[in-house]
Formats: sequence, C-alpha cells, structure tokens
Amino acid sequence: MSGNRSDESQVVLRPLYRAEQVRELDRRTIAAGIEGFALMQRAATAAWQSLKARWPGVKRITVLCGSGNNGGDGHVLAALAAVAGVEVQRIALKPPETLKGDAARAAEMATAAGLGLEPWRKGMAFTGEVIVDALLGTGLTGEVRGEFRDAIEAINSSGLPVLAIDIPSGLAADTGAELGTAVRATRTVTFIGDKIGLHTGRAPALTGEVHFRALGVDARSQADLTPAAELLDQELLKVWLPPRTRDAHKGAMGHVLVLGGAPGFGGAALLASEAAARLGAGKISLATAPEHVTACLAYRPEVMVHGMRGAAELGELPGKADVLVVGPGLGQGAWGQGMLQAALVESQPLVVDADGLNLLASHFSGQRRDDWILTPHPGEAGRLLGCSAAEVEADRPAAARELQKRYGGVVVLKGAGSLVAGSGGMAVCPYGNPGMASGGMGDVLSGILGALLAQGLALEVAARLGVMVHAMAADMAVRDAGERGLLAADLASYARVIVNPGFEPGFHSFAGGH
Repeated sequence: MSGNRSDESQVVLRPLYRAEQVRELDRRTIAAGIEGFALMQRAATAAWQSLKARWPGVKRITVLCGSGNNGGDGHVLAALAAVAGVEVQRIALKPPETLKGDAARAAEMATAAGLGLEPWRKGMAFTGEVIVDALLGTGLTGEVRGEFRDAIEAINSSGLPVLAIDIPSGLAADTGAELGTAVRATRTVTFIGDKIGLHTGRAPALTGEVHFRALGVDARSQADLTPAAELLDQELLKVWLPPRTRDAHKGAMGHVLVLGGAPGFGGAALLASEAAARLGAGKISLATAPEHVTACLAYRPEVMVHGMRGAAELGELPGKADVLVVGPGLGQGAWGQGMLQAALVESQPLVVDADGLNLLASHFSGQRRDDWILTPHPGEAGRLLGCSAAEVEADRPAAARELQKRYGGVVVLKGAGSLVAGSGGMAVCPYGNPGMASGGMGDVLSGILGALLAQGLALEVAARLGVMVHAMAADMAVRDAGERGLLAADLASYARVIVNPGFEPGFHSFAGGH
C-alpha cells in the first residue's frame, strides 16, 4: 500500500466553537483593552456590509431587536443603515428602558440617528425589503416561547429575505438543533468564533450562507480553548491525495473486500464495490449471496464476485484483503450475522455500515476497536447508544463523541453537516445537499472509505476525506442535473473526478455517463 498521508499543515481549517467558548473569547478581548461597545460596533458594521453586498440595491429594511447584545447589534446596524440613507423600520421585542449596558447604549445610538422604534405587535406589517434578525443570540438553550416565537413565525411567513446576526434566532449554537422554532435566514453573519451549531443538524436548512467575521479577534491564539470541531475544506484534497508515482501498480493500491448483499439485497453491496473501484483501490472482492453473482458481473466486471451461501464458505478470502467493508445489504438474519462475525475476528481495518451497525447493536454489543470506521445515520446511532434518533439529533456533536468513546476508532454520524469523530477530535463536513436523501448513499460512502483505507490513508484521514469526497460528488451531480432524482449510483463517477490531481471543484462540471 502507498503509506499514510496525514500532514494537514498546508491547510488551516476553520475552528468551530461552543457558545460559551465564544463568550469567553469576547470577555478576554474586552479585558485586553477593547471596549465591549466597540466590539458591538464592529459586529454591526460587518453585518451591515454583508447585507449591502448581498442586497446592493436595498432601500428599506426591517430590523427586529431583542433584549441582549444580539439586539444591540441590531440597533447599531439600524443606525448605520439610516446614516447610509436606507429607510429603517426598527422593531423592539422589549421596551428600550429595560435594556442594560451596551445594548441600551446601542438603542440610544439608533434613536440619536433619528430612527423611530415600534414595539412588537402580533400581526404587524413589515415594511422592509430585507429583514434583519437580531432577536436571540447564542445564549439560547430552552425552547423559544411567547412574543419571540410569534416574531419568528412572522418573519418566516413574510416571504422576505433575512439576514441573521450571529445566529438565526431559535437555532442552538452548540448542537444545531431547532429550539421549537427558528428563523429561516438567507444569510448568517457570525462573529469572533464560528459556532459548531451553524454547520450541522437543522442548521443547513436555517442559516443560508454562513459568513464568518473575526472582528480582529484571533481565536487560535487562545491555546487553552480547544475548538469543539474543525470545518473540513476541499483544499485538503491536494494534501491528502498527491499524484501517484509513475510506477504504481494495483498491488500497491490495496485490496478491498465487501461483505454484503444477503439474498435479495445485492444492490447495496454492488454500490459499495463500484465506489471502492472508482476511488482507486487496486482490487475489489465482493462476497455476496450466490443469486447476485451474475448480475454483479454483468454490471461491474472489474469486481471479483464470490457467491457465498454463508460465512463458512469465506475460507481464506478475508485474509487476502487489506480492508473489509461489512454491512451494505447485509441483512440481520443468519447470513448477515455470520459475515459480521467473520469480519470481527480479522485484524484488518473495517468499515461497518447499515445492517452491520444494527447487528453490532443487537447481537455484538460491547465490541470496541481502534481500527474501524463506523458510519451510522441517526437511527442507527440511536440503536448503538440505546436512545431514539430524535435524541441523537437533539445534540449531534454529543452523540458522535459518545459513540466514539464507546466503540473506538472513528465514527461518522451522517446527516446534514456530517460529523467525523475520532481520537484526534471532530470535523464537520460543509458539503452535501438534499438530493442525497435517497437509498444507497451510505453504501457508496462505505466503499469510498474502504478504498481510501486500502490505499494507505490513516483511519481518521480516510474518514474525513471520504465524507468530504462523497458529499462533494453529490454537489457536482446536482449542479449538472438538479437534486430530485439523484441516485447513489451517480456518485461514483463524480467522486473519481474529485480525487484526481488537477481537479478544481469550483469550476469543473462532469457530464459523463454513469
């Protein structure tokens, strides 16, 4: 195999923080001599500049302000807009006399700029062309209630574009969960430290475009504030996938064995096998039910297909592979149980997906390895943790961390903003789209991961890279033909383009056959 490649020093990934960490950064910055109101002015200025860049011809805006510093940002933005000649409707959820500190000073600044202030009334009309959400900041932990809930619902039903300041109101900054209801923003401008909750769970449906502004604060200089995660970046492809040497041969590119395709479920295992081949593994073997052999050979003759009536017929086949992918189409009957049991006694790295995970939860509990990648969706994650999928989605980062703690290796918690949790920390994938909401996508991912491991990438590197390539392939596919009707089988050819040197994700369009 080609050896581990895990040097990320050429690419600086954006750190993602919890809300309390960002508040600590804010406190330290103020303690170092920058006035709190000056930071508020920086934030409001950044938000106003972002609004003008996104909606350059705007003539009227509506700004809804809450009671804390998030509301203060809104008041200052309103003042800046008024000075720029924009008509501003300023709406307050709390009376200005109840505001304190910098928020009170911000409200006074807006009033001094000649702006009126309307108290929030349910059913009131918004006069702006763009709404600015400055209702609730990152400190929200409980469900949104009362007038704030009414205001958020009014924003969402208005049909107007929305700029969210720091975070869409109602979105949990640490988890990406929607706290009862949340603003659906067109663009979100966030400050000082980017928040993990802006990139996973419900966040992709609520934040719109996320723009980060540091406001002159260098979060990375605070060595004691370990980020909650990192945001993956496509530039890592150039680091992790250098060109092959001119004397490369298939024996050096690794051998992947896919164990899957119980009677009646052959398609999933074939999807994983094809993905492993397209991602560059030297040899692909597939152990599947005998009735699938003919169809598999006809569709993908490059795969070495072995018909197995049960695990007893595997013989020496697992020992010849460098990586085992177990789970796609495995089923939960005796055939699947035997295949998983056979895989678990092997010493090679494993990728476990689908029914392999369900069997781990139901028949092989207590298993822990440092050399496997587990790829659960929220339902499978819940079964592995003994909770519901809803509980997993309520705090995806915590679920991913707990899965990795219990089971070892690397855990990929799939979904919007997939999470990759390993001993080296957590990463969030910012790529992917709703077209991936179709059967077989996870099978393709398992094949991609198997191929990357077979080619010598370290476990955590392979997991991060595989998740990113999988999602980027889906993004390329939908740019060509749209989200509806995207098939898992479409992804392998796009993924092949992505992992080859010279690929430019922002400009390349692949229109070849699948």
